[in-house]
Amino acid sequence: METAIPTTPTPDDAALWHAGRLYLADQRILPERAEFLVYERADAVAEAIRDMVVRGAPAIGVTAAYGVVLAARAAFAAAGAGWKSAIEPDLERLAASRPTAVNLFWAIRRMRDRIAVLDAADPEPALLAEARAIHEEDRAANRRIGELGAALIEGPTDIITHCNAGAIATGGYGTALGVVRSAFAAGKVRRVYADETRPWMQGARLTAWELMQDGIPVTLQADGAAASLMAMGSVGWVVVGSDRIAANGDVANKIGTYGLAVMARYHGIKVMVAAPTSTVDMELASGAAIPIEERDPEELLGCGGRRIAPAGCAARNPVFDVTPAALVDAIVTERGVVLAPTPEKMRELMG
Repeated sequence: METAIPTTPTPDDAALWHAGRLYLADQRILPERAEFLVYERADAVAEAIRDMVVRGAPAIGVTAAYGVVLAARAAFAAAGAGWKSAIEPDLERLAASRPTAVNLFWAIRRMRDRIAVLDAADPEPALLAEARAIHEEDRAANRRIGELGAALIEGPTDIITHCNAGAIATGGYGTALGVVRSAFAAGKVRRVYADETRPWMQGARLTAWELMQDGIPVTLQADGAAASLMAMGSVGWVVVGSDRIAANGDVANKIGTYGLAVMARYHGIKVMVAAPTSTVDMELASGAAIPIEERDPEELLGCGGRRIAPAGCAARNPVFDVTPAALVDAIVTERGVVLAPTPEKMRELMG
């Protein structure tokens, strides 16, 4: 069972392992309150991922890795030398928690690879070391992404970002906001315009909060206001993260990203997708094969605990959409930059 603790998280604290327990910053209540929830069971971690306590593809992957550690602890306590069989139900629960973010499956697969070479002894120390390595590698990857993405920006300019791809969506530093942080430090960013991002308002609640914490000028705008801002001529880039990138460079990201990219192309504005290579799924030929999560329509029918739509109104609530590679100017990863992505360029990137 999750329990609130008084420690206050910062934007770099989406997930922390401390004293044998996993702490997750509750992203559902930011910025009104900043607090951790503590987890000791893998099934509760899976529920936290499903319920949006933690969100953002890299952060979900890091969280799932720590969830595997908790699963291993429970399996060894229950079955001893037979822990490899006993852990399977928890691994399946973790994998089923969200369908679109490929980092979730990447992290579980990497932990499974580690499990495969372990013997019958207590697996927790080895799996914890692997989970910590995943976490640290993601932090380092984000900083490299920030450097490479910032190098593409000729400033000073304004930037539009959609949803939240900041430190709290990752292992630390951020993907899209990592680019913003690095570019701002280099004097290339005048102002960031953050789309509010209905219905969970990640842009309003999380992106604005993170940028204000860093002292980066930010202005919030309704999702539908982006085109009018683009027409004013001050925006040079749209910079977003991703939850899954297909082998041809098609990009799944928060719902509304596709429309933003269409508008950017019309106005001559470049689109940058910042994501670690753990987000790239070379097994999917195109974005058409990416599973798109649909959440409870009630999330769209109300706002702030108050229903805003008439009773009986139907609602469609896809969480992501797919932006075709043809609308993406640059995919920035820790391994390098892919300009005008194609299947051949993606294969070269991924080796």
